[in-house]
Amino acid sequence: MSATRIPGPGTNVAVCRKKRGLSQVALARRAGISVSLLSKIEVGDRALTQGIAASLAHAMGLTLDELLGTAPVARTDENSLTALNYAIRRFDIPDASPPHPEDLPRELAELNEHRYRTELSAVLRKLPDVLTKTTNYAHATQSPDAWTRVADVYSVVYWLAARHRWMHLAELAIMKQRVAAERGRPISAVTAARDEAGAFLNSGDFDGGLAIVDRAIGQAESTLSGRDRAFGLGILHLRGLTLAGRIKDKAAAARHIEAAWRTADEFPEDIDEHGIHFGPENTAMHVISTSSDMERHRTALDTADDLIRSGLTLPATRVGPLYMNLGRSHLALGDRDSALESLEEAWDIAPEMARVHPTSQELMRVLTSLHRRSNPRLARLAKRAGVPF
Repeated sequence: MSATRIPGPGTNVAVCRKKRGLSQVALARRAGISVSLLSKIEVGDRALTQGIAASLAHAMGLTLDELLGTAPVARTDENSLTALNYAIRRFDIPDASPPHPEDLPRELAELNEHRYRTELSAVLRKLPDVLTKTTNYAHATQSPDAWTRVADVYSVVYWLAARHRWMHLAELAIMKQRVAAERGRPISAVTAARDEAGAFLNSGDFDGGLAIVDRAIGQAESTLSGRDRAFGLGILHLRGLTLAGRIKDKAAAARHIEAAWRTADEFPEDIDEHGIHFGPENTAMHVISTSSDMERHRTALDTADDLIRSGLTLPATRVGPLYMNLGRSHLALGDRDSALESLEEAWDIAPEMARVHPTSQELMRVLTSLHRRSNPRLARLAKRAGVPF
């Protein structure tokens, strides 16, 4: 799997533009943005948002992940990635059932704990064995619960691949997840659809992702009941509001936000089901991210102040991106010191995710570009991130 290590995804814009023989004027016209904004993105004076990146990618005939660049595979992780691909390839060629199937729920829970702490390398190391054993057991028993567990493991594969923007692996995981979900409990089909919409999100096809979400909402409303129904609809509306925010569709975003809050009211506090969190806190975090996407930066910061003041309980996999989004809003409002403080928080909370996340990479790129004079705090963080400054 090829990968390019870049100091920030915005760096790729000029490279891709020049490869295609396009001037800034021509690309800006195709993408529907100003030449001034494109110029600032290319030189590192403005952060490349994923909404603008998707427009630029489409204008150049690329997918969003191709423009953002993939995260590299660490040398120590290469064997684990090979083993994971082998396990996925043998989905329909079962081996012997594991000798202690009673341990599978615990092993999946431990895998998700690494995920929640954003320990990406640990997740990759453990995934091949957990995936192999859960798949073999499901083939042996043909139990809906066992196949639901397989779908849940593939959801972890998708998450890991999406974090690195390894989209071929992410899409392969979704295909297998969908097959497992067809043999599992009805809720697994909804979580699979949520991840499928995520792949559309990661590739920059936001309208396609919204279509997947709308279809899955109809399926959830007709097939689920009770707690599963509330949870399934909740996670779909969170995905929907993120997608709508990326294309600045105010009506769709408002509809999904209202529905997400209404569903979150059924949970006094956030729950963790199938490796996914849903409840009032995660809904607030998604609203903050979408507010940033829609350039409602003061709303995003005010909402975050209330959330942080009430106390954060969700794991690093959610809190790390929260601080990245806060950094994005602070930077957009011209507050570089607060943007740096938020980026430092993201690195302290979720360092492995911060290293590969495009928002974190862009914040680092722009802050180092704007700080022409020495800034000791930024210099320390840049050294930690491996970015020259």
